[in-house]
Amino acid sequence: MTSASDPTTRATTSGALAAALDRPVVSTQWLADHLGSEGLVVLDATVVPSARADGSHGYLSGLDQFLVDGHVPSAVFAELLDVFSDPAGAYPFTRPSAAAFEAAAASVGIDNDTTVVVYDASVGQWASRIWWLFRAFGYDRVAVLDGGIAKWRTEERVTDRGHVEPREGASFDAVERPGSWVEKDIIAAVVEGSETATLICAVPPKEFTGEAGQRPRLGHIPGSLSVPAARLVSRETNAYLPFSDLRAIFADALASQDPIVVYCAGGIAAASDALALALLGRSDVAIYDGSLNEWSTDADAPLVTIAA
Repeated sequence: MTSASDPTTRATTSGALAAALDRPVVSTQWLADHLGSEGLVVLDATVVPSARADGSHGYLSGLDQFLVDGHVPSAVFAELLDVFSDPAGAYPFTRPSAAAFEAAAASVGIDNDTTVVVYDASVGQWASRIWWLFRAFGYDRVAVLDGGIAKWRTEERVTDRGHVEPREGASFDAVERPGSWVEKDIIAAVVEGSETATLICAVPPKEFTGEAGQRPRLGHIPGSLSVPAARLVSRETNAYLPFSDLRAIFADALASQDPIVVYCAGGIAAASDALALALLGRSDVAIYDGSLNEWSTDADAPLVTIAA
């Protein structure tokens, strides 16, 4: 007789759970049905925007909110600020190295037999970033909870408060997936015309036009299409819009056979656009990780503003 903790049993159960994960988002009902399954780890990836004394914007860990306001039962908090990002990076939320990501995944109890569901308390951009990191490091057994904790609560599903200890002894092996990221030189080549790609900007509309923003130089990269991440979800539920609506939003990008590069301010909202494109069947998508935080610091890098 074997037990649930037996490695063979665990692998079989985990494999069945992964097979049930047929796309990069899961519904609240899916999660409710599978909550507590062997091999499932649920992550809360919430980051909280904050205002500094000088009026600029920053970010705080969502850990306090997780502990006090509550979370999906058994969910483990995933610290995106400095565990699933490189705290020594030139810009906030710089992607970690493969070794650092392996350590981050293991620290929340994830190994290469784990099925991961990640959510946040916003419109999905933080969860999407974690999803993208797993994907970029070669792991596909991960999905975003459609609608996040907001939809879960609206449906009056059970939540817990307090700390959840991750499973001990996890070990994760990352294999970097080519084509997941592009650097500034590739974006420059696209702008100059020596490389071909469809550029999509996921920042809010007024940041795209240059009417608002915290960067020293405002606007968007020339030739970009505007697809704000917040417009991909329902205002009532925070769940992604129906496929027909998403296809309409991305119509210009989908009409081209060119590969797609998505960017925003720092690679976070871009991940939500990338997830929506994955739902629509596009696998030729990359994220410009430095995004406008990097591009705008170069006085020679062109930016387009649009008069109101």
